[in-house]
Amino acid sequence: MTTELTEASIDSMARAWYAALDRHDELESVLGFLVEDGLEMRFPEVTAHGHSGFADWYDAVTARFFDEVHTVREVTVTSMTPTEAEVKVIVNWQAKIHDGHEAKSVWLGFDAYQTWTVVPGEDGPRLRIYTVDKLDPMPGSADL
Repeated sequence: MTTELTEASIDSMARAWYAALDRHDELESVLGFLVEDGLEMRFPEVTAHGHSGFADWYDAVTARFFDEVHTVREVTVTSMTPTEAEVKVIVNWQAKIHDGHEAKSVWLGFDAYQTWTVVPGEDGPRLRIYTVDKLDPMPGSADL
């Protein structure tokens, strides 16, 4: 049975999503936040389609970024019908990254502005379209 979309359920899902990303949860667990049919994840570096496209992206970022902390600053439902909601999300993302043969990792910090399309799912809201609209670097952050 599909659950009804509410502002509270969408907010709760957003916070659980970022907690899962911070923990680098197993792929199968993270896929539970996403629809498969029609999934589109628009990241600055790539647009991923479906579970397989997301899996490729997730494998790459969980190998590249560590000590991640996502702090949800705002989850605002801008429109909602029984079948979908448009949501604006602002999240602060901080992580460390190590590329190449450098002796030390570097710190990354960004405020990410996103637009999501969320649909009802059996166990709560699910992401159908996830768009990173803009990344604002924090002072002292390395470049991505």
